[in-house]
Amino acid sequence: MKPLVSIDLFAGAGGLSSGLAAEGFDVRVAVENDPTSAKTYALNHRNAAIILDDIRKVTASKILDLAKVEPGDLDLLTGCPPCQAFSTLRTRRRTQTPKIDESETLILEMFRLIQSIRPRAVLVENVPGLANSKNFLDFQNGLKNEGYHFRYAVINASKFGLPQRRKRLIFVALRDREVPVTWADYVCDPKTVRTVIANLPAAGNSGDLLHDLPEKRTPKMIERIKETPKNGGSRHEVSSDLQCPCHSRTSGFRDVYGRMAWDDISPTITGGCNNPSRGRFLHPEEDRAITLREAALLQTFPREYKFCLDRGKEHVALQIGNAFPPEMIRPIARVIKQALLE
Repeated sequence: MKPLVSIDLFAGAGGLSSGLAAEGFDVRVAVENDPTSAKTYALNHRNAAIILDDIRKVTASKILDLAKVEPGDLDLLTGCPPCQAFSTLRTRRRTQTPKIDESETLILEMFRLIQSIRPRAVLVENVPGLANSKNFLDFQNGLKNEGYHFRYAVINASKFGLPQRRKRLIFVALRDREVPVTWADYVCDPKTVRTVIANLPAAGNSGDLLHDLPEKRTPKMIERIKETPKNGGSRHEVSSDLQCPCHSRTSGFRDVYGRMAWDDISPTITGGCNNPSRGRFLHPEEDRAITLREAALLQTFPREYKFCLDRGKEHVALQIGNAFPPEMIRPIARVIKQALLE
């Protein structure tokens, strides 16, 4: 039996493609406009053609030619449009700009391509805030007019066995057939931080660059980290002379400078996952932030997954944090695959 053919829009570092490939999908084309993320994708998905361009400039005919399929024959079109405009944190901070607001329209660019490519199935991943977008409603109405049936739900990654707290909106559509209700009902026990990273070799001398990159911290920050109690400790338990002045003026962002707990799941792995000032990203026991490899493993990337370091550690953290966790897509992909084969 030939594998089902897939195309990945907004492919990023390739997390979604990695999960699809693990379920037997043939991901033939990826569209990504960030050159560094595209390099990461190419390092790990050598058989996929990569279109390095703004989605608004990409034509359906180019995608179909590279995928070697005709309109109506593609099995699955996937996309995780950038979600800045729908981010709860960004909305709370009221820092949206005209440039950021452009991300609201990218879901409609995806619909433009769907109209021409007419895939048998569509999968969209985004933050829960997408559900409140008028453009998302227009996207649904457009699909309905094109003969698609769909369902969507907000899913916590921990319910899919992932070792982190991560709520995401997952949207599944099938052309000319109902979507099985079971895809959102998958529940299994999550892994813990301990089961994922405790057995790694010591950071700094492991031979894995992503696990060995050094940290640069001020002396005061180093003292603050050392004083944070092991295994789930909080910055609120650190002496007042080591507290950041800004922390005494707010009761929010309680995870900042906190440690992960060995026998719990991690917080959401974000684009700041290597920076303790951005969340609960301190190692449960060692006096350091989690390494990029540990962050990638908590995102369920395979141990051997490569990341392009052309733009430094911070950009790799961004690639990891923005990715669709590969293991989260797998049970959903299995349901889509079964529906398509039937």
